[in-house]
Amino acid sequence: MKKLILIASLFLATFHLQAQRYCVIDSRYILDNMPEYKQAQTKLDEASQTWQKEIDGKLQDVDRMYKAYQAEQVMLSDEMKKKREDEIVKKEKEAKELQKKRFGQDGDLFKKRQELVKPVQDKVYNAVQKLAVSKGYELVFDKSSDLSVFYNDNKLDKSDDILRDLGVTPSKSK
Repeated sequence: MKKLILIASLFLATFHLQAQRYCVIDSRYILDNMPEYKQAQTKLDEASQTWQKEIDGKLQDVDRMYKAYQAEQVMLSDEMKKKREDEIVKKEKEAKELQKKRFGQDGDLFKKRQELVKPVQDKVYNAVQKLAVSKGYELVFDKSSDLSVFYNDNKLDKSDDILRDLGVTPSKSK
């Protein structure tokens, strides 16, 4: 009797898995075809470069101060040495704090990314959700994420449908 229940359970589980509808999308391909995503990425890159130049400038100042200190160290009193060392350490700490503020966890770059990229990602998510509901898909796999998809039939890939729903003409290269 137990074998019969086990076989019936396996059969029902297999039947249920086969009955699920699913499709595959490529979120990287979708985002790369969206002009507003490209604009957001460009703005992020520009901000990042500006902030990096600012930090590099401060670190160069520290380096100049240190080299000047090394050249003059022999002629300085112990009190002056201590004062100059403290100034150098202070400037270096300021540069590191600025770097953390700009690029650290929850830093300016993270906030800027949330401001610029998240609305585009939300737009894609909503389009995927709309497609899934309208077509009756229970699962949507993203082949560009960490999920391993060893094989997928291209007819299951609905990325171009998502782009069309978003009003974007899909590119021919995928």
